[in-house]
Amino acid sequence: MQITLKHLIPPVLFPLLVLGLAACNGDGEEAAKPATQVAAKVNSGEISVHQLNYVLSRTPGVGAASPEAAPQIRREVLDRIIDQELAVEQAIGKKLDRSPEVLLAIENARREILARAYVEQITAASSKPTVDEATKYYHENPQLFAERRIYNIQEIVLPSAAGVAEELQGMLNAGKPMEDIANWLKSKDIKFAAGGATRSAEQIPLELLPRLHPLNVGQGLILQSPQTITVMRLAGAQSVPVTEEAALPRIQQFLGNQRAAEAARKELNTLKANANITYMGEFANADSSAASRTVTAPAPDVSDDASSESNVSAADVAVERGVAGLR
Repeated sequence: MQITLKHLIPPVLFPLLVLGLAACNGDGEEAAKPATQVAAKVNSGEISVHQLNYVLSRTPGVGAASPEAAPQIRREVLDRIIDQELAVEQAIGKKLDRSPEVLLAIENARREILARAYVEQITAASSKPTVDEATKYYHENPQLFAERRIYNIQEIVLPSAAGVAEELQGMLNAGKPMEDIANWLKSKDIKFAAGGATRSAEQIPLELLPRLHPLNVGQGLILQSPQTITVMRLAGAQSVPVTEEAALPRIQQFLGNQRAAEAARKELNTLKANANITYMGEFANADSSAASRTVTAPAPDVSDDASSESNVSAADVAVERGVAGLR
């Protein structure tokens, strides 16, 4: 039911739907609220300017809008909140706010909001990276900035098998094209998937970039894991450097987010270490290593459409996405 609610209600309005339902008592009467400037009246209810500004602050892209577009955006968002208010009134009228599924969804949203508020309080106390720190990062990572490239990569992915990686490495060293490698795999009746992708330096996993960056066009490398072998060949590369002046603000943002995420992880690890936690039932003997895995952080995004958001979100802290590898 929680998933259904989030699909039906626009994400930016979901927190206010939760607050709207939670603010009403069992009889559907609106709880007392402090007097404030009113943006709209909807039947017997009101939508305050404070509510509108809150939603606007959480709406991506609003801050980058031109002053001329601001009134139209405010009106569009207000109309969406009015639609939401009408839906809330109907839900309460039908006593959906008493439904076990809705009550569970509201409680879950409440927990998420409280947890996010605590994490944001912790991360807000993190020291901000200095220009000197950003400058040092710039010079220590030339492959991301001064020597930044956009890579055209061909790849073949196959299941791991004894001795195969060595054979493939030998063919790469001999300069064999990917077509010859694919034909060899077919002759051995080895299943594989082939493809290609164009990726900029910041889209490459940080642990892979130092190995990929020195390659000349036509050269390749082998990546091996317990499950798969990946043959990568550099089909082309374009030099697209980023100046220090352009990169420093993005690096400071990246280092700040990284520092905030580390502060949040450290705090949550401390809380967990001091808590009395007992896994029950099917989870009693489950492997807990997944909870302690280190996730590779993404490189600072220096592309022209990089986000200007400077604060790390609780979702970023709680579940880091990491850089998407070549698939």
